[in-house]
Amino acid sequence: MAAKPFASSGDLADKEQTLEVLADGVYALTAEGDPNVGAVEGEDFLVCFEALATPTAAREWLARLREHTDKPVKYLVLSHYHAVRVLGASAFDAEVVIAHDNTRALIAERGKQDWESEFGRMPRLFKEPESIPGLTWPSLTFSERLTIPLGGDRGELELRYCGRGHTEGDLVAWLPQQRILFAGDLVEAEAALYTGDAFHLDWSTSTLDAVASLEAEALVGGRGAVARGRDQVRAAIEQTRHFLRVMIREVRAERERGGTLKGAFDACHAALAGTYGRWPIFEHCLPFDVARLWDELSGVERPVIWTAERDREVWDRLQG
Repeated sequence: MAAKPFASSGDLADKEQTLEVLADGVYALTAEGDPNVGAVEGEDFLVCFEALATPTAAREWLARLREHTDKPVKYLVLSHYHAVRVLGASAFDAEVVIAHDNTRALIAERGKQDWESEFGRMPRLFKEPESIPGLTWPSLTFSERLTIPLGGDRGELELRYCGRGHTEGDLVAWLPQQRILFAGDLVEAEAALYTGDAFHLDWSTSTLDAVASLEAEALVGGRGAVARGRDQVRAAIEQTRHFLRVMIREVRAERERGGTLKGAFDACHAALAGTYGRWPIFEHCLPFDVARLWDELSGVERPVIWTAERDREVWDRLQG
């Protein structure tokens, strides 16, 4: 059997992007399982959510957005530190770049290694990587909640920390008046979860509970289609939770029977592939997901830093 291409290195086909207007002045750009981005209009400014992997990729998104609004970007909100979410930030020329306190610390601790890792895993997303000026640093951070008044009759945008999940610094952007939630990678709508930097036990319980408690009527996840209506929103959250719970169950069982990391990977693959195997980046993510969860259940509190070299080692061991 031929070896599987490393991570998403063999995924070179462009994805169709869809810009959706979710409410007056509320936009989402989805792309068949590629990272989603969004924007919210204030009275005389824009808040953009996520920055994509390079300034070139971000400028393409902004060109689409400019077909609807010419307001300047005042705030750029970053849901977490991963390179494909943040390295395009310079294209927005935002007055303020916002992230969670923990995200700033993670950029300092492992931002460079994450950049090299994600470039190797997902080269197609890095359009003109030479356009990246360096690491993206937030200019404003918070610990629990930050509110942005939108002006006029537009209400406000609440940035909330729901707990450790996809990383230890994920935030969500909540529009209580419109009941629209930008959930970042805490929720995926029919796209596989990447959990290589995750806290699975918190994420699958209290963190998703906090997300669900908002009772959003539309949800933009990190990848996948927009969930519309409470039933679809609930389904996206519970699919995310189920993926995590199956992984926890299978890895825990393998550890308890004195098994191996490879055994845990094979068990997770067998348990998940029937339901989730068709989802984007499933094969890419699962080795890194299982490696982190194995560590977590072994007592390794914080995720080990992923480097390009460690990526290849884990891939060859589990998917080779």
